[in-house]
Amino acid sequence: MRPPTSLKKEFLKKWIMGLQLCSSSKKEMSFLERKKAIKLSADVAMASARNATTRWSRALISNASKDDSNKGLVECILGPESESLKRASMSLVLCNKRNRSKKISRKSCSIRRARKSSSQMVMASSIAKRLVKKRTQVLKSLVPGGGSMSEFSLIEETLDYILSLRAQVDVMRHLANVTELLNRK
Repeated sequence: MRPPTSLKKEFLKKWIMGLQLCSSSKKEMSFLERKKAIKLSADVAMASARNATTRWSRALISNASKDDSNKGLVECILGPESESLKRASMSLVLCNKRNRSKKISRKSCSIRRARKSSSQMVMASSIAKRLVKKRTQVLKSLVPGGGSMSEFSLIEETLDYILSLRAQVDVMRHLANVTELLNRK
């Protein structure tokens, strides 16, 4: 992984490029359109700054590329490597479909093997397993592309995603502070 400062610089450069493209393409934007453009350009810029080396970054690029109105923005932010990154992102979508079918077959097998036991130990462990499973499902829904990950890769990707989000927030906070200082003068 890159040092946080270079990640922040790369993100800022690509995010500003995306914001400029959004503002030049449409002069009159509603508040919600502006919010969507800021979020989309920030997501694609962060995924691009990570060079689509993680599943969450490929999932963000894939989700942004699905909408035809976003394709120009995605290609502009991704730059010359846009086609290879989009291909990598599309392979993630195919991988998601295969993993879902494996999960369905595993669930049907585990239902057949399930036995009722009145032991306190078994009940406690089944409650704990259900809690872990619920929390894992919540985490998978929060991390882009998390639905297709194993538990171990989910933790690794979540940690990387959190670091990237923290870098994104730091850059946005610094930019807001600089803008506020400039407006005071």
